[in-house]
Amino acid sequence: MDEPERTSPDPEAELRVEVATERLKERIYATITMIAVTAGLALSGHTGPAGAALSVTGTAAGLWLATLVSDGQAHMTVHGSRPDRRGILRSLYITSPLLLSAVSPLLLIGVSAMGLMAPRTALLTAVALDVLSLFIWGYVSGRRMGGRPAVALVAGVLDLLIGGAVVAVKLLAGH
Repeated sequence: MDEPERTSPDPEAELRVEVATERLKERIYATITMIAVTAGLALSGHTGPAGAALSVTGTAAGLWLATLVSDGQAHMTVHGSRPDRRGILRSLYITSPLLLSAVSPLLLIGVSAMGLMAPRTALLTAVALDVLSLFIWGYVSGRRMGGRPAVALVAGVLDLLIGGAVVAVKLLAGH
């Protein structure tokens, strides 16, 4: 009996999966960071919409720039040369979710600036939405790994607990 012909994996498909994985990792990391920032701002009670928007924007931009710099330094250290144009574009694409983490908080801060919501309420809503997004990512990844809904629910709850832990640290720190 002949063995079935083995096909080699599609390198382009593998690269797409690798890039998607890195982008999601960056987004989750940025979401956890944004939870810490928005919770701290909400719990401080001293920040108006302009200051909150500046803090959120500065955090997202700072994370993004720090990641770009560290990517470049890592490449130069490992390869002994600067990244080429393709490497730079790939890094820009992969790290862009770090900037996207600011969108939801900034939209809610904008609603607050229009007087439709108190700044603290806007920031706490942003925290809640980000914690909820962690749950959703955990649940979806649990399902994508072939888990039953109950297993995926546990994965979602674990991610939700990570977001909750960040908020708890902020509460315990007295922010």
